Amino acid sequence: MSALRQERQLAVHHDPGPCPVIATERLTLRPHRISDVDAIAQSLGDFRVSRMLAPVPAPFDRQDAVEWLSSVTSGLLPNWAFAVTTGDDVHIGVVSFEWRAGQWHLGYWLNRFFWGRGYMSEAVHGAVARFLMRMPGVEIHSGVFTDNRASLKVQEKIGFRVTGLSEVYSVARNAMVPHVETRLLAGDFHPAPLRR
Repeated sequence: MSALRQERQLAVHHDPGPCPVIATERLTLRPHRISDVDAIAQSLGDFRVSRMLAPVPAPFDRQDAVEWLSSVTSGLLPNWAFAVTTGDDVHIGVVSFEWRAGQWHLGYWLNRFFWGRGYMSEAVHGAVARFLMRMPGVEIHSGVFTDNRASLKVQEKIGFRVTGLSEVYSVARNAMVPHVETRLLAGDFHPAPLRR
């Protein structure tokens, strides 16, 4: 049995269903489309973004974006991968929930030109709230590189707690990087809308 099939079978009782559309105060989170490829390539082609994401190579090009989009739009796994878009449907980032090794993992990134405006906090809050509606009582795991304090702040605002420290290989940096492990228990989630 293939690893993909085994992972799918493990997840069958942990499936949140299809990725929904979520409207927040300033953003729309929606399923990805193939037409998002150029925006993803541009955003992750910026080393200041890719260096904070463990599996993303540098340089990151259009073909990398095509391959990633093919996997997230295939429907083979129960994962959610939201395109974070502005009111005019401009793709500015991603929030995802990925089923790995029997646990749900939250990941996210934002185009550098949209940093510092509270967009990531807004997007992550909206996505986590909807995910927990679909999957009540589930734990969500995540983490950040230790030099990404802004990302840790996003998680802390909604109730994630630090559970440990480790080292994770960063493909973009081609090095092991200190990593803060985090976890959100459903009862720790802060449901109030958050603004910076």
